[in-house]
Amino acid sequence: MGRQERVVRELVGAHGRTYAEEAGIRLKDTPQPLYRLLVLSHLLSARIRGSIALATARALHEAGLRDPRRMARAAWQERVDALGRGGYRRYDERTATQLGDAAELLNDRWGGDLRRLRGEADGEVPELRRLLQEFPGMGPAGADIFLREAQGVWPEAAPYLDAKALQGAERLNLPKEPKRLVALAGDTDPAVLAAALVRAAVDKEVAEDTLGRAR
Repeated sequence: MGRQERVVRELVGAHGRTYAEEAGIRLKDTPQPLYRLLVLSHLLSARIRGSIALATARALHEAGLRDPRRMARAAWQERVDALGRGGYRRYDERTATQLGDAAELLNDRWGGDLRRLRGEADGEVPELRRLLQEFPGMGPAGADIFLREAQGVWPEAAPYLDAKALQGAERLNLPKEPKRLVALAGDTDPAVLAAALVRAAVDKEVAEDTLGRAR
C-alpha cells in the first residue's frame, strides 16, 4: 500500500463521519431526511462554528421543525427560539425568516419533496446545484454541502468533492483530482470521503493526526 492510500485509509478510519450522521440524520432518499439535510446545509454554510450548526440542527428537530410543512407553519419566534437553543444566536432572526421562506418555496414548488427538485434537474449536477441555490439562504457553499452529503443517496452527484474537500486533500498532500481521490479510497462511500476531507480542511489537527498515523 502506497503512502497516499495509507493517508486516505487513516483519514477515513479516524474522521470518516458525515455531518448528517453527526447531526442525527439517517440519510435516505425520502422527504424528511433530505429536508433535514437541506436545513443542516443552510446552517453549516454560515460563518459560524460547525459544532454550533450541528447542535442547532438537532435543536430544530427536537422542536418538531423537521419537515417543510411544520417549518412553514411555525411562528417566526418559534423558529428564533429553536435556533437560539442551538446556540445560533448571531444569525437567528435572519435565519428564522429564511427557513420559513425556504420551506414555503419547497412546499409550493416541489410539494415539500426534494426528490421532485432532483427530478426537475434530470440528473444534471450543475442544475441540481443551481436549483438548491433558489432557497433563501442557500448560496454556493450551502449547495456544495448538500451535494457532498447527499451523493450517497443521489449517486448522479458522485463523486462530489468540492473546493473545500479538495483543500483538505491539498493539506494532506493528496491529489486534487476527485477521480484519483475516490480511487485511493477504494470502497469508501464518497460522502464519507468528502466529509473526512472537509474535516481536514477546517481543522489543522485532523490533518496532523492523519499524517502522523500514516507514517
